[in-house]
Amino acid sequence: MFRRLTAFRLRRRWFVVGLALVIVAVAGVVAWRLTRDEPSRFAAAAALAPETTERFNWTDWAAVRDALGADLSVSSSTDTLDNFLLAAFDRDLSSTTALEESAPTLHEDFGFSPATIDWELFAQGKDGAVIIIGLPEDFDYDDFRSRLEAIGFDEPDRATGVWVGGVDVLEALDGPVTPELAAIQIDEDAGLLFGSDDDRYLEERADQERGDRTDGVSAVIDAAGPALSASAYTGDQACSTLSMGGADPADRTRGSELIEAAGEVHPMTGFSIAAQPTGDVRVAMAFDSPDQARTDADTRSQLAAGPAPGQGGTFPERFAVGEVVASGKVLTMDLEPAQDAFVLSDLNHGPVLFATC
Repeated sequence: MFRRLTAFRLRRRWFVVGLALVIVAVAGVVAWRLTRDEPSRFAAAAALAPETTERFNWTDWAAVRDALGADLSVSSSTDTLDNFLLAAFDRDLSSTTALEESAPTLHEDFGFSPATIDWELFAQGKDGAVIIIGLPEDFDYDDFRSRLEAIGFDEPDRATGVWVGGVDVLEALDGPVTPELAAIQIDEDAGLLFGSDDDRYLEERADQERGDRTDGVSAVIDAAGPALSASAYTGDQACSTLSMGGADPADRTRGSELIEAAGEVHPMTGFSIAAQPTGDVRVAMAFDSPDQARTDADTRSQLAAGPAPGQGGTFPERFAVGEVVASGKVLTMDLEPAQDAFVLSDLNHGPVLFATC
């Protein structure tokens, strides 16, 4: 079944229906409104990630299940789980998860999976990576600890300690499990599970949380709103991951020409792209000043209206641009995907011209 998922990913194609592109904020017409709401679930989860995190991949599994009308539980079959994941893939809502290939094994052996967990955040940085999972209120912690013992994890000497399994333990299971669950930490009071491929990194995690720090990343995560799935980057990581430097020389030259024609662009301090409950995809970019956000609202709107060097074709073949908002230091663009277009999964890595630095 997961070979099918991989095959689907490889066979993605863009479908062109001749959508009209609506640009708001071109030629100085910029919409203004306050976009900073109360902290979202994504924002609350990101606050738990290590402060050195450079990339955040978010999946709100409870919201995805609701959006797909999926009725799943711990007792659901793995076939039912596979069908749910295929449906999530078809709606472009599963590209940010780190648990996709692990799902059947987790469901059967660990007692949790995308069928039952509340949400998932995969946080990656130069120092390491951690997966954070929000558990449902009815999660059976005693059963989970018994399962970890049966699998071969070493029990810690305190309740909040790290269960150490290691890659060898995971490889002995009947199906694949991501290495990010080679070490597991349980916070029953908070209803959270933390995993990493490095048990020492996991031990130190609690002392290195981002917390309520305010920076470009927190700004774009807040702007992502009630995201079903999303990716967010620090400014430096966005300028690397989304850079036109990954395109071939001819596309880089074409990209430079398009930028020169569109106007000035500034380096981002944060970037996010998020699937919304409405079906739209919201892009958010943070800058050093409100003036930069206003300027880039015009420039990047024009870039999003034209060719897509490095990816092929044009952006209007992929999406229509709706409202573009410059609010303080943050610019947001709402994108309406074309039919069968995988906008989030294809634009959360480079090269993406309108997200260039």
